[in-house]
This record gives sequence, C-alpha cells and structure tokens, in this order.
Amino acid sequence: MFGFGKKKQRTQKGSKNNVASFLAKGDVSIKDIIAPSYIEVDFNNIKVNNTYYRTLFVVGYPRFVGPSWLSSLITFNHPLYISMFIYPTESKEVLNELKHKIAEMQATIESDMKAGKVIDPTVQVALDDALSLQAELAKGTERFFQFGLYITIPADSKKELENISKQVESELASLMIISRKATLQMEDGFKSTLPMFTDKLMIWRNMDTTSLSLTFPFVTASLTSSEGILYGINQYDGSLIIFDRFKLENANSVILGKSGGGKSFLVKLESLRLLMMDTHVIIIDPENEYKKLTESMGGEFVTFSSSSSYNINPFDLPQHDIEPDDLANKILDLHSLMRVILGDLTPTQDALLDKALVLTYKEKGITQDINTFKNEPPLLEDLYKVLIGMESQEAQELANRMEKFIKGSAVGILNRRSNFDITNPLTVFGVRDVEENLRPVAMYIVLDYIWSRVRRDKRRRVLIVDEAWYLIKHKDSGRYLHSFAKRARKYSLGLTTITQDVEDFISTDEGKAIITNSSLQIILKQSTAAVEAISKTFYLTGGEKHFLLSAGVGQGLFFAGQSHVGFQVIASDEERTLIE
Repeated sequence: MFGFGKKKQRTQKGSKNNVASFLAKGDVSIKDIIAPSYIEVDFNNIKVNNTYYRTLFVVGYPRFVGPSWLSSLITFNHPLYISMFIYPTESKEVLNELKHKIAEMQATIESDMKAGKVIDPTVQVALDDALSLQAELAKGTERFFQFGLYITIPADSKKELENISKQVESELASLMIISRKATLQMEDGFKSTLPMFTDKLMIWRNMDTTSLSLTFPFVTASLTSSEGILYGINQYDGSLIIFDRFKLENANSVILGKSGGGKSFLVKLESLRLLMMDTHVIIIDPENEYKKLTESMGGEFVTFSSSSSYNINPFDLPQHDIEPDDLANKILDLHSLMRVILGDLTPTQDALLDKALVLTYKEKGITQDINTFKNEPPLLEDLYKVLIGMESQEAQELANRMEKFIKGSAVGILNRRSNFDITNPLTVFGVRDVEENLRPVAMYIVLDYIWSRVRRDKRRRVLIVDEAWYLIKHKDSGRYLHSFAKRARKYSLGLTTITQDVEDFISTDEGKAIITNSSLQIILKQSTAAVEAISKTFYLTGGEKHFLLSAGVGQGLFFAGQSHVGFQVIASDEERTLIE
C-alpha cells in the first residue's frame, strides 16, 4: 500500500550514483524514495513505519471563547499535528437556515409553555445566540464560515498512543471541546493533518467571524519589555509581563476589581518592586491596610485624624518654583474643597466664598505679588472669621456649615498649620480614623498637599489612591482627581487609581476620563453586576467576560495600550511574607 507519511531515514543500497542510475533507467521514482516502507491501517490508528498515529476531529465547541483559547493544546507537552480548514459561506444561505432554526426553537418553547412544562434552558440559550447572530449577519458585521479542526497524535507504541490520546481528550474536555476518534477513517484523518491542504474528513462546524478570529493564529499579544518590574505571568503563552510604566505614554494605571479579588496584594507587590527600582511611593490608605507593610519597609505612616500629631494646612502656598497665578489656582482649589465640605452652593454663596477667600489671604498680607507668598498662610478659622464679619445671611449660613471644623468634632482636621514633609521613599497617609463622610475631605486635602510637594521636587514617584470612589462620588473631588491624572506626567508622577465599586466609578464622566488617561489598566475578578459595565467600557468579548467572572484571586486582564492579555499575579515567598 502506498502513502505519504512522516519522513524517516531509510538504509539505501548503493551510492548516490547508483540512485541516479536507477532513476535514469526508470526502475525507481521520487515517490519510491520518500515513501515509508509500509503503512498499516487499523480501526482506531494507522501505523507508518514504526510510528502509530491516531486522528481526532472536533464536533463541539464552548459557547464562549477568549484570545488564544487553544493555547493549552498548541503548547501540549507532546508533538501534535493540528490542521484547520476554513470555508466561507454565503450569508444569504445562512440567514435562511437560521430563520428556520429560530422558528423551530420558538415553536418548541411555545409548545412547552402551553403544555405547562419547564422550558429547556439549552433551547432558550441557543435561541438567544441564534437571534443575536441573525442580527449581526443582517447588519454585515459578522460573516459565516464552515470550520474543521483535526488533531493527529503520534506515538512509538500502542500503549503510549492510548495514554497520550486520553491526555489530549482530557485537555480538550477542560476547554469544553468535544472530540471524537476518526474510527474507520484513520487514513483520511492522517492525510487531513499532513501539509497537503486536503480535507479528507470534511467534518465541519459553523463559526462566525469573531470566534474564528480568536482561534487563528493561536498567538497572544506579548506584553513585556526589556526593563521595568514584573506584574505577573501571561496566562495565554506563559511569558512574563514586565513593564516600566514611566516609559509608556503616561505612568498612570487603574485597577478595578471586586472585594477579595487581590487588588491590595497586587498594589503592595508593585510598591515593593517600585521601591527597589528607586521609585518613591505615596499611598492614600482609607482602611490602614498598608500600615504593616510600611512598618516592615521602614516607611512613614501618617495618621490623618482630629487627634493626629500630623497636620496639613490646605491654605499653604508653594514656596519653590513659584508662578504668578499660584494664588489664583490655590483659591480655585479651595473653592472645590469648600464645596466638598459644605455641599452645594448657590451662585450668591459661591461669589461670597470667592470674595472671602481673597480677603482671608489679604489679611495675612498675601496678594498676587509672589514676594508675599512667604508670609504665614491663613487657617480655616481665618476664613470663618471673615465670613462672620460679612454680616449677611448667606455668609452666616456658610460660617455655620463650617463651624464643625472650627469648634466641633472635626476641629483638628483642617484648622492647623502643616508640621511635616514627605521625605521617606514610602509614605502612607492613613485616613481610616476620619469619620466616613469626611474621608473625601481628608483625601482631597492630602491630594492637594502631595501635589504641592510633587511640583516642588521632581523625581520618579507613584501615587496610589485606594478606594478612589470616595472622591469620584463628589463631583468636585472627582474633577480634581481627573486633573491630577492629566497633569501628573509633567512632574514624573504616576497615579494609580483603585476601586471596588466599579459601576459607580465607570458611571461618572470623571471615572471614565481617569481610565482613558491611564496607560496601564488592570481588571481583576468581577461581580455579575459590574462585568456588563466593564465590558462596554473595555469592549470585552464574551469569553473575556466569562473569564473575569470565574477568575481566581490575583487573576484578571492586563491592558497596556491597544493590547491586553489574561494574567496571574506571582510573588516570591519573601515578598508574600512582607505583604501578608
């Protein structure tokens, strides 16, 4: 029996001259030289020379697939011969077939409902998919193909062939792929996986454009560079994800994930590695989660509360790299802070507040002249006194709202002079001990304080704002955080924004703008409610949505520019000890 097979060296009698003479006489052909010694075809395998082969064909595919979903098959630890055959089909024919199928499924569901039976969920799911595909085909956004996938397994013995076959079938089953042996068609299956472009089996499955694009060419985006820190392992090809965020368009990043998904661990791990790269790290910590790490790393933990020994005066002006409009900008920032503190203001109250802020600085001898910026800055109580002195109903109302911070329970939060500076490579501001409804105020003040220090001393820094939704839920503080993200690059600063309230974050214009202004975007495990909003924002496939819902701790999607991959956070034992 003759056939084409895997090339094996054979012992040939005579020299090259003898072979040439045989060819000249017509006694032997090229096919005789390259063909195997023999081929033995059985029900469930084919033997070529001393090697056994078995071909599997795929008859069932998972409902959702993601990029490089066949990577585990391609990287299988045994040689496999894999062939794919793709046949375009006419959309008109497919639409006609879909129309009939949809009618059949709808009739089945209606019949079950009339009979009082429970609707078969598989029929309902199939109907939903068919209706969705019908709409996409009609609009021309999808095309339809016939797709054949065949896998041939080589082995040196029948026993090895059986073992490897079970492993391959198990691997396919883990991907929710249903495979079958090409029983009584082993020769056709073998030839279908040779590089002959011949489909002898002709066992096909319908496939749309999106699903097909995720199947071929079995590769994933490689998200790595020659320098930077390790973020994790690419789950599609096993490569390392290494980035220096300061080499990207900007150094900002955003991390989204539900509680328990591994956000804090990832941020702490990144902080450790950034410190080793001589990058200073500043953290705004609403729950004091980073206190132990700060202590173990010799950092400075700044407790922000009414009884704290650390004080920040929001009225401070820059003392270095002074610009003529610094006072005007400071008054605008204080406007936003006062709206966070006092709530909504009427136009009259807003105008009064602006006048009061100018008068407050003027009473301390501070004007638009930059030489006066060295004078002692005012305190919140000075603004309070100015408002009292205006003797109008609107000014009195503003003063009453402010009184809590001058004489009440929050007296120590705003009304003190600054008494420390950011000098430690790891500085953490803990605001857990502040009343919850005042946390946005505390975080805003800390952000403004950090900004003045960043402008004064340019160096590589990363600012981490945990639970950023505290700021985003207030329009003014959300706008300030967005402004921070846009301006950070000019001062060698990278802003990391973290939140678990993904829906609230994405639903605001400021939240979306912060995501847009972040070169790195990391999405960890998500809840069912949040994954739809994330899918629309990041244009995720159905497989990627499913991956985020089923992801384990420290697993998710890593976005860098236009590319993204699934990844797993990894850490050494020493790093885990420091973090945990």
